Amino acid sequence: MKHLGIRALALIHPIVLLLRTAAAFVENSSRGPAGSADHPERGDVPGWVMITLMSAVLVAALLALAGPALEGLFNQAMNKVGN
Repeated sequence: MKHLGIRALALIHPIVLLLRTAAAFVENSSRGPAGSADHPERGDVPGWVMITLMSAVLVAALLALAGPALEGLFNQAMNKVGN
């Protein structure tokens, strides 16, 4: 991609910051309090948090980049149905 455009760059920067913050959260929360033993049924909550955040960011990025094209396709289909 030679030219992403200001809209795409404005979207990419917050996504990178969000992923860095989520990664730091997952890293810190997976350690738990100092000196405490992990409960056997604790689960993998930090992993699920990371997966959920990454999925949401991916959907937002795809929608932002492909939104105008999808809107054009939708409007074209509606115009064909309306005629």
